[in-house]
Amino acid sequence: MITDLSNIARHFQFNGDLVQAEPIRSGHINDSYAVQLRQADGRVHRYLLQRINHHVFHSPENLMENIEAITTHLRQKILTTGGDPERETLTLVPTRDGRVLHRTPGGDYWRAALFIEGAQTYETAASLEQVYCVANAFGQFQRQVSDFPAERLHETIPDFHHTPGRFGALVAAVERDALNRALSVRAELEFVERRAGETSILADLLAQGQLPQRVTHNDTKFNNVMIDDTTGAAICVIDLDTVMPGLSLYDFGDSVRSGANTAAEDERDLSKVMVDLDIFDRFAAGYLEAARDFLTPLEIDLLPFSAKLITLECGLRFLTDYLNGDLYFRIHRPGHNLDRCRTQLKMVADMERKFDDMVRIIETYRGH
Repeated sequence: MITDLSNIARHFQFNGDLVQAEPIRSGHINDSYAVQLRQADGRVHRYLLQRINHHVFHSPENLMENIEAITTHLRQKILTTGGDPERETLTLVPTRDGRVLHRTPGGDYWRAALFIEGAQTYETAASLEQVYCVANAFGQFQRQVSDFPAERLHETIPDFHHTPGRFGALVAAVERDALNRALSVRAELEFVERRAGETSILADLLAQGQLPQRVTHNDTKFNNVMIDDTTGAAICVIDLDTVMPGLSLYDFGDSVRSGANTAAEDERDLSKVMVDLDIFDRFAAGYLEAARDFLTPLEIDLLPFSAKLITLECGLRFLTDYLNGDLYFRIHRPGHNLDRCRTQLKMVADMERKFDDMVRIIETYRGH
C-alpha cells in the first residue's frame, strides 16, 4: 500500500481496520487519501488522511494550531445557529496520544479528519446558482471568523499574499535564471513589468491602516467548497492550510480568479480564457449577501481591483516557479506552470477591458 498507509492509520483514533485507500488527485501541494475502515459491526466509515508538504509549509505544527483554533471557533458558531458541525466544518481526528499531527521517523507529517459524505467539490461551476452558493459560503466563512483575533494565528506561509514580495521573487528568479528559461518568457515578463506599480496598492493600504487585517482563507478556489449532493447547498469551506491573517480582498479576488475563468487554469488555447461577467455577477451577489455588513466601504470599493491583482499575483507565482524549476506547484507535463501563468495573464488583460462593468456589478450589490 502506498507509503504504508495502514501503518500511518494506526497512529490515529480511527475505529476499525483499514480496508482500502484511494488517492485524491485534486490539489497541487499535499498528498491526500480517502481511507475506508471497517468497524466491528461490519459498517465501513471513510476518513481523510493527508501528508502535509513540509517543504511548502515549513512548520506543520503551527499550521495545525491554526486549523484546530479556527475549526473550534467555527464549531461553536455552527452549533449556536443549529447547524451540523460535522458537515459544516472540518472535524479533525486526533492521534493516539491526543495530538492533531503525527510525525513519522522519516520526518513526514500526517493528519486526519472525518470524510464529509454526501457532498463533493467541483472544479468548475455546474450552474450560476452554484457560483452564488460558493461565493456566499466564502462570505459566510469570513463573517463567522470576523470576531476571531487574527493576531492569534501563525503565518503558515509568510507574506503569502504580499504581491510586491511576489514581484520581487520573480525579479530574483529572472536574475538567477537557473534553467536558462528567462529568454523564452520575455513577453510574459514585459506584461507583468508594465503592471509592477499596481502590485503594492493593497499592501500599502494595509500598512497605512486604511484596510483592516482579518482572518482569511487565502485559497478560495471554487473546489475548496463542498456542495451537498441532495440539496445543492454549499455546506463546508475546506483546505484551511493557509488560514491566517490577511485581507478580505484576497479571498474575494482569488475566488473570482479561479471561478470566473471560462477555461481551465492550465488551458493552452488562450482564446478560451476570459472572465465571465455573469459568473462575476453571481460571485459579487453571493459574497456581499454574507459579507457586506462587516466589510468597510473601502474594502467593497476595491473588490474589482482585488480580482485583477490576485490574478496577476498568481501569474507571478506560476512564472516564478517555472523559472525556478517547478519546485512549488506540482506539474504533470513540461511547461505546465508556464501554461498556468499564461492563463492568469490573459485573465488580467480581460479584466482590464471589463473593469468598468465589474465596478457597476459591485455597486449593484453593495447595499447602502
